Amino acid sequence: MSEKSIEILNKVVADEMSAVHQYMYFHFHCDDQGYDPISSLFEKTAIEEMIHVETAAKRILFLGGEVEMVSAHEVEKIHDVRKMLERAAAMEKESAHAYNVWANEASANADSATKRLLEDLVLDEERHFDQYNDEIDNIERFGEQYFALQSIERSKAAGSPGDGE
Repeated sequence: MSEKSIEILNKVVADEMSAVHQYMYFHFHCDDQGYDPISSLFEKTAIEEMIHVETAAKRILFLGGEVEMVSAHEVEKIHDVRKMLERAAAMEKESAHAYNVWANEASANADSATKRLLEDLVLDEERHFDQYNDEIDNIERFGEQYFALQSIERSKAAGSPGDGE
């Protein structure tokens, strides 16, 4: 039981580490382009993915395994915000699917705690997918003006009291 669960959980760690790296890369580039709300979404999601790594790692250690701190994928160098959001949505959809499959494997191996952990991750991944999909929908509805609105948020914050001016 535990060897298979440890193997599955290390796949989760690798997947989530890839997401952390990718989303922080997107966060840095969106911040650099002045798109604070989208930048913050990527940063917040990266932090949630770090928590997923920690949750999986704790379970691996409980099962007596070794946590393999590797990424499943290299960071994709995407600078177009729409393409970033599309890639993020695809990543979340892929993760939710994989975690569903792995939850069933954990169940088949009589490891209900790992199954539940994976099911909880599916819910988070589906929520992340929905958030990225909402941003893509906003771009569809508002076009390039949506990016102008993102930049205006930074400009308003820069002119607020207490910013050193």
